[in-house]
Amino acid sequence: MAKFTKFIKIIMIHSMTGYGKAVTTIKDTTFEIEVRSLNSRFLEISLKIPSALQANEYEFRELIRKKVKRGKLYVTVSMTENGQNATSFVYNKEKIAWVVQTLKAVKKEFKIKDDLQLSHLLGIRDLFASDSDTLASDDFEHIRAAMEQALDNLQEMKRSEGDTLQKDLLKRIDFIFENLTKIEQEYQKNLTDYMDRYRQRVKELVENVTQYNDRMELEIALLTERSDITEECVRLHSHLKFFRETLGQEDAGRKLNFLCQELNREANTIGSKAITSEISHVSLQIKEEVERIREQVQNVE
Repeated sequence: MAKFTKFIKIIMIHSMTGYGKAVTTIKDTTFEIEVRSLNSRFLEISLKIPSALQANEYEFRELIRKKVKRGKLYVTVSMTENGQNATSFVYNKEKIAWVVQTLKAVKKEFKIKDDLQLSHLLGIRDLFASDSDTLASDDFEHIRAAMEQALDNLQEMKRSEGDTLQKDLLKRIDFIFENLTKIEQEYQKNLTDYMDRYRQRVKELVENVTQYNDRMELEIALLTERSDITEECVRLHSHLKFFRETLGQEDAGRKLNFLCQELNREANTIGSKAITSEISHVSLQIKEEVERIREQVQNVE
């Protein structure tokens, strides 16, 4: 039997998990950029950058949004000078003096007994700053290029993991397709026998079959309709085809997650209408495979 995946062009998908890194050196200062990505329904960006780059935070976030569509991203920019962490600070003496005087006035007016501590000052922005709080625009362009490189490295890893993920998903889709074909064949082979057994059972329960013959045939016709899985099989085929086509599209993860719900719904209905134990068993296998696919889909961007 030809595999389902042979009928549709293969498209690449991206995993949501990955790691990227890049380094750039400006004079005696080295900037190391690390990007980690985890699963998330939406794009969430956690950005940790030195104070020298705070003014450029928006540009970093916009660059990230252009490169990544979904996932929880942890982006860290670390800064070292001459091999040492850039941790030297300066303080605004005049502003600190004004803040201390103001806090003392507040204590006196409101009769606050707590002592003034350094931690109270550390919580106030602009009192302390790094020696490297100024950065030339040309220097920022080098850092921006390094950020872009780290994101590209992240995307490359996500593509690599996505390739493995895609192969696994295609294998599972093939499995469902082949088992769906088994169900259709089993249904066609056993439908007549199933109805004959039902008719015979009615004859055993009713002494005068002739008197209820019309009613019996109507009930059998209704039972046949209730046991018909043709529509479910057609929809399941359609969902499998659409699942395959959706791989690699924008926001594929959300669409594939929805399709998993539909695949499971049709498999449930087929199982509830099963006229043989074989159909019931195979439909259960399909449901188990859909659940495995659903778990994998959570990692598709």
